[in-house]
Amino acid sequence: MDFDKLFHDFTKLKMAVIGDVMLDTYWWGQVDRISPEAPVPVVSLNKREYRMGGAGNVALNAVSLGAKVNVISVFGKDDDGEHLIRLFEEKNINTQYIVQSAHRITTNKIRIISRNQHMMRLDAEILDDLIVEDETCLLNAFENYIVTESPDVVILEDYNKGVLTEKGIKHIIDLCKKHKILTAVDPKRKNFFSFEGVDIFKPNLKEVKDGLHILREEINMSVLKDMHLLLADKLKHRISLITLSEKGVFYQLEDKADIISTHIRSIADVSGAGDTVIAIAALTYAATGDARLMAEMANIGGGLVCEEVGTVAIDRGRFIEECKKILT
Repeated sequence: MDFDKLFHDFTKLKMAVIGDVMLDTYWWGQVDRISPEAPVPVVSLNKREYRMGGAGNVALNAVSLGAKVNVISVFGKDDDGEHLIRLFEEKNINTQYIVQSAHRITTNKIRIISRNQHMMRLDAEILDDLIVEDETCLLNAFENYIVTESPDVVILEDYNKGVLTEKGIKHIIDLCKKHKILTAVDPKRKNFFSFEGVDIFKPNLKEVKDGLHILREEINMSVLKDMHLLLADKLKHRISLITLSEKGVFYQLEDKADIISTHIRSIADVSGAGDTVIAIAALTYAATGDARLMAEMANIGGGLVCEEVGTVAIDRGRFIEECKKILT
């Protein structure tokens, strides 16, 4: 594989990421004493950092790999929403099709960190499904995007925050099929079996076991192949890409299947790794049509971002070098 050419091919691809976006806020500080008011640590803040999370992090990973990316979502008409839009625009992620609603607040996850350890997380969010008015605006925006941009791939990012509803998911996938656009999904439990007809279905192992009500602990190739068949019976999808934590990833396309073992890493934080995996997988398959290469590269990229604290995007240069070293 000529990885320089492949990564150049990524720059020719147009992608939309549609789903739940959120603002990730990090408060960094030091703990030197316990509060006299309650038995809790006092964190002396010395730095604040803002990052795009959820579907926003998937978009950031895709644009870091060179793709032309639009993020499509509904979030609040508030200060956090404006902050998110600025972050997107700073990273050259197109926000033209975002819907800001007076009926919702922007999801903000505030993490308080001391000495690289999470002390607390505060979540501001609305989990209800979109009201009809907002859902109509979102789907109209998506239709306009498809007609105007003619994308190569669409990723549906569901974090159970209410942006992707059962009706909306069906409409998005049907429209992509009509226009022959590759679809990939990173599902969560609520809408797990709503993504019928998607091309790439990328849950983690726990999500699959919960969705299929599988209790057994032993996981091997035979069990994973059975999982793929059970999923395919319900979803009619093409490719299963199941992340297995420290054991790597499993993929299956028709009769081709394998477990791609993970590579030894110094793990600092696993948050956001799934976002990196789905972005790499969707772009690689869109560019090559090679399911095994898709799984191998996604496995490498997911491991790389776990070496960083917090939600971060893949480093393109380092990723290229790792692919060359490991896969050639």
